[in-house]
Amino acid sequence: MTDTHFDKLETRDPQEREAELFGALTGQIRHAMDKAPGWASHLAGVDPDAISSREALAALPVFHKAELMARQHENPPFGGFAACAPGDAGRLFMSPGPIFEPQGDVSDPWRGARALHAAGFRKGDIVHNTLAYHLTPGGFIMDTAAVAMGCAVIPAGVGNTELQVDVIERLRPNAYTGTPDFLKILLDKAVELGKDASSITKALTGGAALPASLREELKGRGIAALQSYATADVGLIAYETAALEGMTVDEGVIVEIVKPGTGEPVAEGDVGEVVVTTFSKSYPMIRFGTGDLSAVLPGPSPCGRTNMRIKGWMGRADQRTKVKGMFIDPAQINEIAKRHPELGRLRLVVGRENEQDVMVLKAESGVADGGLNAAVAESIQAVCKVRGAVEIVSEGALPNDGKVISDERDYS
Repeated sequence: MTDTHFDKLETRDPQEREAELFGALTGQIRHAMDKAPGWASHLAGVDPDAISSREALAALPVFHKAELMARQHENPPFGGFAACAPGDAGRLFMSPGPIFEPQGDVSDPWRGARALHAAGFRKGDIVHNTLAYHLTPGGFIMDTAAVAMGCAVIPAGVGNTELQVDVIERLRPNAYTGTPDFLKILLDKAVELGKDASSITKALTGGAALPASLREELKGRGIAALQSYATADVGLIAYETAALEGMTVDEGVIVEIVKPGTGEPVAEGDVGEVVVTTFSKSYPMIRFGTGDLSAVLPGPSPCGRTNMRIKGWMGRADQRTKVKGMFIDPAQINEIAKRHPELGRLRLVVGRENEQDVMVLKAESGVADGGLNAAVAESIQAVCKVRGAVEIVSEGALPNDGKVISDERDYS
């Protein structure tokens, strides 16, 4: 560990990183299939030795949380996707859904220490952690990471703002973990009560976006705040660095950006769903679809880290909606795109007219074909089982935001 970088992994040659990650992936897939019957079923017929490149990985099915929830309901507690017995997990959690997760038995099970280091946390710091500790793993994700770094942690959790302000004044933490909004609440409460919270000078936030305006306000109050992006299922995915140019992907995962509703990787710069593969021995995840949207940024970070960078959280990819009693899924829009390769980006806009649902498929195309509208409309009816209008727009007219279905109905 250096003052600048957590370890040498962060400055590896990108080709070296790819070779090492995919060299380890074959053994990880074999481990998952051998130790977790859910993965053996999900990946039935897959030869682990053949999954040694991004192209090969992209051929595997994406595994979404909704499917994990269903499998856990059928086969509690973990649906067969944990590679450890519940009693060996250390801690067992329930996240909203509900969905259940084992912690694992390593010192930093969600690999959060790397993000803390990038945010300036160091051994001997006192960390005021306000992520929830009750049933959900949020509090422990940062707690275990900080302890692994040699920090002392105040397990504050959520709520009790007046009590927390008292604790801050007495114990003088110099670091904060939690949502950015709650940090502002604590600082404002300290001013209201005449308490001293000036000991906090750095923060790693998560669980909510950190707007530029709030970041500037915190900076004006003497706090340097960076963001992390993690989930209970896969741990740390990416984190901000002092460069403040996107988020750097964690060294312990493989991240792909794919078309929503499919497992197909998008072109660099295009917005798509974040899909993550981990190397956890107790709770392996192979192509786990987070449901979050992001995009890859070109080139390495100015901070010297060489891993892939993403823009951060850009919304949700799960845009499934019901129109006239029928569910419309992004995968169906992708099927329409496959039937009409002359089309570019597609966006299904759902609205209300005369107290009825209506939908219009906006499609980019440079093809001047008078029969194109009718042909695409036929595909909508065939694929979605609901009629929809078609509007051909110029190439580049639709936003590059990953949105495939836009539900604009107003029931007020």
